[in-house]
Amino acid sequence: MRKPQGLRQLHILLVDGDQNAREKTQHALESGFIVHSVASIGEAYTSFEMFMPDMLITEVMVGQESGLNLCRHIRSNPALNHLPVMLLTSFTTLHDKVAGFDAGADDYVVKPFDAHHINVRIRLLARIKRLESRTKL
Repeated sequence: MRKPQGLRQLHILLVDGDQNAREKTQHALESGFIVHSVASIGEAYTSFEMFMPDMLITEVMVGQESGLNLCRHIRSNPALNHLPVMLLTSFTTLHDKVAGFDAGADDYVVKPFDAHHINVRIRLLARIKRLESRTKL
C-alpha cells in the first residue's frame, strides 16, 4: 500500500492489550502509515504527552481498561478533541457500535479486518478530518 504522492505519512497511535492483535494490525498498516503501538490506556496517555498522533486506533477493551473511556477523555480534552478515533474491536453488536459512537469514536471497524479495507478507511477518516478543519477556519 503506497501513500498518495505529496502527503506525509500519518502517525497512528494503536492501543490494544493483545500483543498478537497489535502485531497483526501494525503489520497491516506499516506500509502506508507510521504506527506507534502501546498495550494499555495508561501508555496511550503517556504517548500523548510525548507526541501528537494524527489518529488513534483503539480496542474497546484494553485489558481491564476501557477504550470507550479513552474516547470520552479525548473528546472532552481541548488539546485532543480534534483527533480522529477509530475503534478496531471484536465487539460486534449494534449496542456495542452505538456505545462506541456515543463515546466519541469517528469510525468502528470489527475484527477480523481486511488490511486493504482498514487502510482505505483510515485515509477516508483522515480526509474527513482534514476537510472539517478547513471549514472551521
